[in-house]
Amino acid sequence: MFGNPEQIAAAMRQFADMLSAPAASGPVNWDMAKNIARHAVVAEGDPSVMEGERRQVVEALNLADLWLNQATALPSGVTTAEAWSRSEWIEKTIQVWQKLCDPIAARMVDTMGGTLGSAGLPAEAQAMAGPLMGMLKQMGGMMVGSQMGQALGTLAREVVGSSDIGLPLSDTAALLPGGIAAFSQGLEIPSDEIRLYLALREAAHHRLFQHVPWLRAHLLGAVEEYARGITVDVSALEEQLRGLDMNNLEQLQQALSGGALLKPEETERQKAALARLETMLALVEGWVATVVDAAAEGKLPAAAALAETVRRRRASGGPAERTFGTLVGLELRPRRLREAAALWKALGDARGVDARDAVWGHPDLMPTADDLDSPESFVSGGPAFDLSDLEFPGEGDGEKDGGPGDDTR
Repeated sequence: MFGNPEQIAAAMRQFADMLSAPAASGPVNWDMAKNIARHAVVAEGDPSVMEGERRQVVEALNLADLWLNQATALPSGVTTAEAWSRSEWIEKTIQVWQKLCDPIAARMVDTMGGTLGSAGLPAEAQAMAGPLMGMLKQMGGMMVGSQMGQALGTLAREVVGSSDIGLPLSDTAALLPGGIAAFSQGLEIPSDEIRLYLALREAAHHRLFQHVPWLRAHLLGAVEEYARGITVDVSALEEQLRGLDMNNLEQLQQALSGGALLKPEETERQKAALARLETMLALVEGWVATVVDAAAEGKLPAAAALAETVRRRRASGGPAERTFGTLVGLELRPRRLREAAALWKALGDARGVDARDAVWGHPDLMPTADDLDSPESFVSGGPAFDLSDLEFPGEGDGEKDGGPGDDTR
């Protein structure tokens, strides 16, 4: 059973000793989460990016961006090209993670505060426990922050760039030499070719994220809407906490790990949010795969093998997707990637690159989940599908900067 209030207060003081960052302004102290994540990657080895590695990455991103001019009408989205260590990836993406994770983190902290209080105090003490409940909520915030930090530390060891989980985590196009090396293990393909292929994917994502004005808010909003429908399994939390020693902080942390306490509400709104998010993730990934395949054709001999490696990694899920599930109760898996890629390719073959990419001009023009089931009707749409009057995202004077007709490539 839990100890008395003095034991709880002692455990709180131990957590406070861990917390060297300023007090959190939200449900989770993200400064602490960031420090925990960075310590996790440093413990596994996170060397600084050497000048030679930085130059290789920047050159690969710039060359990849040039190749993409021949494969898409969307202009370049690479305003800055950088090479990051895993610690730098954490530092430069933490604000987006905070935006994504705070809704469910707040619910976890509130629930934990109430559960810890009711489970650890006798009935006669609960009526007088106002200040202590605030302390318990603070303790919950630190425990959730620790979980978030460990999850981000795991994710940082999996990613190869700023966009390879399909969300706009940064405006900077970046690759991680350490992530590329991990991705390359077991592949009998020259490292330069692997780096360039991954640079094509990174640069293609940034064309969408930089020049489709509604996409960023649409994607992040879909994740947030789904997260708002996540609940904390109070009965599971009580079961996990029952019998734990409040002075054993490691045991408390283990009780919260794995995301098992999170569960989605089975409502129609929640199902619709999930379907919308999965469809949009698939459309983003399918478009990226299509334009990368076109840009790499005839230039990268191993492009098909690398494309299949990436598809399997994204479609089947892995540690990175499971880690995100721990963060917000959702696996970022574009389950219909192949169908989406087939639709974009068919649309480009039938209507041309300009018409294909003009679909991104407005969310109402985007294919739906039903269109992925039956792409023929979407591709062969009649007058309602006439896109001739649409301007391309980022287009100003009627000429597409860096598009297929640009003679600067």
